[in-house]
This record gives sequence, C-alpha cells and structure tokens, in this order.
Amino acid sequence: MNAMITAQYGMLAASRRFEASAQRTVQFGTPGSDVDLGREVVEQVMAKQEFSANLGVIRTADQMTSALLDLIA
Repeated sequence: MNAMITAQYGMLAASRRFEASAQRTVQFGTPGSDVDLGREVVEQVMAKQEFSANLGVIRTADQMTSALLDLIA
C-alpha cells in the first residue's frame, strides 16, 4: 500500500470531518438544535490533529523518496 496515497485519503477524511463539525457548530442556537459545542470543539481539534499526522506521513515519505533517489544517483 502506498503511504502517500493513504495519507492523502486521511487528509481528505480529516477535512470532511472538520467541515461537518463546522456545519453543526453553525447550527448552534437555532431552535430545535441539540448541538454540543464542547463535543464539536473536541471533534475539530481531533480532525486538525488527524490532518497534521497525515501531512507528517507525506513529508516523511517524500524525504525517504528523495534520500533513495540520492542514493541511486
């Protein structure tokens, strides 16, 4: 399995997770809304951390690829 592709998918999933939480947060205070702001803050922080972790995987894979190409050249 390609680490970069997996990390890209993870970044996309984290972005979607953050966006969904942001949409729920916007609904806070509207009549009939049962949005828990505390839960949404935690959800957004977790999505941010997930995105950052996947970005780290991409950076590491890129560095490893560059190092391998340097060895070959």
